[in-house]
Amino acid sequence: MFLFSVLTAAVAPGVSLLTYLYLKDRYDSEPIHMVVRMFLLGVLIVVPIVVIQRGLQLWWGESPLVLAFAESAGVEELVKWFVLYHIIYNHTEFDEPYDGIVYAASISLGFATLENVMYAVFSPATFGTLLMRALLPVSGHALFGIMMGYYVGKAKFAISKRKRNLYLAISLLLPFGLHGTYDWIMITQQQNWMYFIIPFMAALWVWGLRKMQRANARSPFRFLAREDEIKL
Repeated sequence: MFLFSVLTAAVAPGVSLLTYLYLKDRYDSEPIHMVVRMFLLGVLIVVPIVVIQRGLQLWWGESPLVLAFAESAGVEELVKWFVLYHIIYNHTEFDEPYDGIVYAASISLGFATLENVMYAVFSPATFGTLLMRALLPVSGHALFGIMMGYYVGKAKFAISKRKRNLYLAISLLLPFGLHGTYDWIMITQQQNWMYFIIPFMAALWVWGLRKMQRANARSPFRFLAREDEIKL
């Protein structure tokens, strides 16, 4: 019974955040099966990511800068971006800018959820530690996914090839930089990390919510919704 409670507490943050992001799609919600599929792919990529990270640790060592930006943020964001671009970018269901946010966050939260479950099972997890992980690592992965998905959405509907390539580059480099910064703070500021990470996460949430609003505002379906409202 205790194990079930711990696993439920580990899974709940990722599912709750994904549900929130899914419901914020104001004009044309994605098929549930596609969102679940991306979430499960996020779960599955944990294995290759862990293998790659272990190999890089043996090769490069574990200095804070390398660990934060290369072995952690670099590997994780690159694999998530690879899955998003090669599976969803050209999919017919990707038909409005906000879809990029939904699918990128699904992959990120699938990864974060299994990571959280592994922590709960193999570490002495308490309610307090699981709550802290929900507020920090899990929501962090969601926000990195929002940033990635926002710019993938801009790239998808960009008019010129130059802008499309620029947005695709930003969609990888921005979450990489944010994720690396988060990890670097947690690694190097072990005594005073709260003074740095709380304002960092607060600013990231404000920024992420604005990106969500802007993506919704660029939806081609908003004009159809307005026409329906006028007819009613």
